[in-house]
Amino acid sequence: MAEQQVSAVDVVVRGQVQGVGFRFHCLHEAQRLGVNGWVRNEPDGTVAGHFEGTPDAVHALVDWCRSGPAYADVTSVEDRPAAPTGARTFSAG
Repeated sequence: MAEQQVSAVDVVVRGQVQGVGFRFHCLHEAQRLGVNGWVRNEPDGTVAGHFEGTPDAVHALVDWCRSGPAYADVTSVEDRPAAPTGARTFSAG
């Protein structure tokens, strides 16, 4: 059986993304998609994350970040390729 390709990206989400359940909902969306990595609030008011998984799943999670949960007001999402770390779970810190 061929090994599954792993894609990884680092993201920064800007807007009203703290205090609106963004990390909690991102965690559940990542689990639904089978994406590993992490998401956390940053001191500057952004949410940062590192996502790893199949290219389609990682792309889907980045797309989800462009709108986020109902109370979020996302103004921009920056994503850039990253090196896979071998993450086996997804955490919201």
